[in-house]
Amino acid sequence: MGTSLIAGAAGFIGSHLSERLLADGERVIGVDNFVTGDRRNIAHLAANPAWRFVEADVTRPIVEDLGRVDAIYHLASPASPVVYLAKPFETLYAGSDATRLLLERAERDGARFLVASTSEVYGDPLVHPQPESYWGHVNPVGPRSVYDEAKRFGETLTMAFHRYKGVQTHIARIFNTYGPRMSLNDGRIIPAFCGAVLRGEPIPVFGDGLQTRSYCYVDDLVDGLVRLQRSDLREPCNLGNPHELTVLALASIVRKLAGSEVAIVHHPLPEDDPRQRRPVIDRARAELGWELKVSFEEGLPRTFAWFRTHRT
Repeated sequence: MGTSLIAGAAGFIGSHLSERLLADGERVIGVDNFVTGDRRNIAHLAANPAWRFVEADVTRPIVEDLGRVDAIYHLASPASPVVYLAKPFETLYAGSDATRLLLERAERDGARFLVASTSEVYGDPLVHPQPESYWGHVNPVGPRSVYDEAKRFGETLTMAFHRYKGVQTHIARIFNTYGPRMSLNDGRIIPAFCGAVLRGEPIPVFGDGLQTRSYCYVDDLVDGLVRLQRSDLREPCNLGNPHELTVLALASIVRKLAGSEVAIVHHPLPEDDPRQRRPVIDRARAELGWELKVSFEEGLPRTFAWFRTHRT
């Protein structure tokens, strides 16, 4: 089925995508510089003859000869607020320089190109739920803008390469995703809550906890990415779970799952934190035949069990 290059292959989603493509019979070249990726996420792939790993920073030209590739997945970017606020320039360059260089490689090789964008392009939305036609409500100079605007620029650059250079491009707008191999310390809500109960600490809830989020299990998200890359869809495509929960409801579910009575402690809401976040996935259903297969009731216990045995 050809060769795929995955930028950000040692990350949470990238490592699962690598497994999926290898299982599909593809050759996979994984690239990562471990700014946020973890070598442990891909260590088990080393024995697979169809797997090749190159340690490199995709915001700069890759020196090593990778040969021609048939598809490129650009997942190389910090993705959690804790990390992208601590690494603002790495985040901005991942959305700009890395996107340009990978698109240029796709143009040279005649390869398909998929950029992992985000629901953050919608900002703190004034439209709920969010369809791809919504242009968003984003603060371009706020603290979160290093991530939001990097992703928005990456989408713009991707569409320009499609419109003016004929590159076969795809834009995945990824909503909250969870599953094994998430870092307990990356600040995202599910690992933050699970980590707290595992340590016997209060669950940290920002604001009143009535803000909503939706959560997609990583296997479903990866299936959506693969379907999108192999499709003819050029417009942005939401990938996420259309069922939403309040933050307080999630805290209660995690406490019950852990059999814990730890307290819930409220903290001030961060600047520009969105109040609502839920995707309209009609486009993914119609164009990709994509549906979620793993329910939250099934996926969260799997994820919690992984955290219980991988606390570091």
